[in-house]
Amino acid sequence: MQRYEKNSTLNTKLSTFLYLCSRMKTIYLQQDQWEPTPCVATIGTFDGVHQGHRFVISCLKQEAERLQLPSCVITFDRHPKSAPGHLLTTLDEKLMLLSQTDIDLCVVLPFHQEMAALSAYDFMQEVLKQQLSVRMLLVGYDNHFGHRTPGKTEHFADYQRYGQQLGIDVQQLPSAPSHDGKTVNSSVIRQLLSEGRIEEANDALGFPYSIIGTVVSGEHIGTHLGFPTANLQPNDPLKLIPANGVYAVKVRLESSLEQKHAMANIGRRPTFDGSCTTLETHILRHEGELYGQQIAVSFIHRLRDEQRFETPEALAEQLQRDAQTAEELLTNDIDE
Repeated sequence: MQRYEKNSTLNTKLSTFLYLCSRMKTIYLQQDQWEPTPCVATIGTFDGVHQGHRFVISCLKQEAERLQLPSCVITFDRHPKSAPGHLLTTLDEKLMLLSQTDIDLCVVLPFHQEMAALSAYDFMQEVLKQQLSVRMLLVGYDNHFGHRTPGKTEHFADYQRYGQQLGIDVQQLPSAPSHDGKTVNSSVIRQLLSEGRIEEANDALGFPYSIIGTVVSGEHIGTHLGFPTANLQPNDPLKLIPANGVYAVKVRLESSLEQKHAMANIGRRPTFDGSCTTLETHILRHEGELYGQQIAVSFIHRLRDEQRFETPEALAEQLQRDAQTAEELLTNDIDE
């Protein structure tokens, strides 16, 4: 598990600075020494910290202010259902995004076998009450926690009853905002990204979907075509990669706060009979080597599907058109 340090390059310098300067206090349960104070809390994986999550957090802050208690988001150090290509946000990215919501406290729970085996009642007693001193718990309309006994599904009424026994006021939140008639949740956003519907995914997130990684050596095909690319190896193999295709993106380099206009290709390079999927980014009007650097790629618009061309020259001509389209779209975004 990584934590933010002042010399961290996992995220951009600006994002790290904002995280370090935020009012949110981060506690890693079972690692940090601290004295809990009564608080209003909500719990979840918060993968993506999207518009649905932000709705929950706004309700949390309202209740905390009403009761004059600290607001607390409880999350986990890893996704309970994590698998390659599943995560919208790494833990570090999630904490950075949560810090921008102006909550008072984020408690990171270790998701291990012992924690996963706790029943909902035991979790509320041992963790929420004894270790975190939660006075009020806000539960999302579709949120479930605690080990599920086969054949038994616990509902809000069960959590509320447990809370009455433990002295925790359990309140249910209304449903979050919808996107095209569907409730905004992490699964919907994963589906949108997997289909290449990047603009819709960004609307549901509330910010551009980004991947942070290290620039590694590739086959230099782009250089021979006149479009040198940075071959990105994501920092976390669990991070979701959008659908194959060509995108207008913005890139922030490790050594700069500037967002550079670029285009990215995700795919197998069918013109050259590629066998593995790569994420390659061509930064417009950029010179210099990037090998070994950390960069953040933010996906803004989808330009087209990946396609096979009859000759490298035909591909180069299309890349020239893609570059022009990407520049126009990204410049118009700034103008607007």
